[in-house]
Amino acid sequence: MGALVLSFLTASVFAQTPETQPAQPAQPAQPAQPSQVWDYKKNPTVAAITSKYESKYITTKTELKDEDYYPVLGRFESTNAEAANVTITLDAENRGIVWIDGLPQGRIKAYLRKSPATYKIPDQKTEDGKDIKEGTLIYDKDANTLNILIGKDYDLQNPGSAFATEETPVVEETSKAKTKSKKVSKPKTWSYTGSKVIEVPVSTDVEVKTSTETNQ
Repeated sequence: MGALVLSFLTASVFAQTPETQPAQPAQPAQPAQPSQVWDYKKNPTVAAITSKYESKYITTKTELKDEDYYPVLGRFESTNAEAANVTITLDAENRGIVWIDGLPQGRIKAYLRKSPATYKIPDQKTEDGKDIKEGTLIYDKDANTLNILIGKDYDLQNPGSAFATEETPVVEETSKAKTKSKKVSKPKTWSYTGSKVIEVPVSTDVEVKTSTETNQ
């Protein structure tokens, strides 16, 4: 009888003890649906604040070109029949040197002496064998005017004086015996004045609008 009671109690204990469940692997987090992602751009409060400062945003500057640093570069037109079209380009190796094409003297070079566009034309010999005397080149960006003078020494202190009204020429006596016979001596110079041809980019928007209006 005792053994029967003990068996009954043991069976009751096992019946009341719950079975241990095996550990379940962690489930990966579900990505948020597009409709659940918060976008600050669509927030009315943020939009109201940022709209006050949109006009003060600093736009990204466009990349500068050689013409921005050296405004003398480009093509020039003139009423001078000897040099109706003049082109100035930058030297490939020395950025302080420019080459002038289109002059009757041939292709000549000039050295930058004062930024942004004051150059000295040194004595030189062209590829055609022509001897070029010293001179001055100045481009006035505000007036869009290129001035060149060849045959007069470059004035380091005042380069623009080369284009001023000519001074009274030096008067020299030809001989002591003929004191009344005098010869006027003045340097032989060659000058040029031209205007830079400004390239205006064509607006694509204008072309599209014109085409649309034509179709209508």
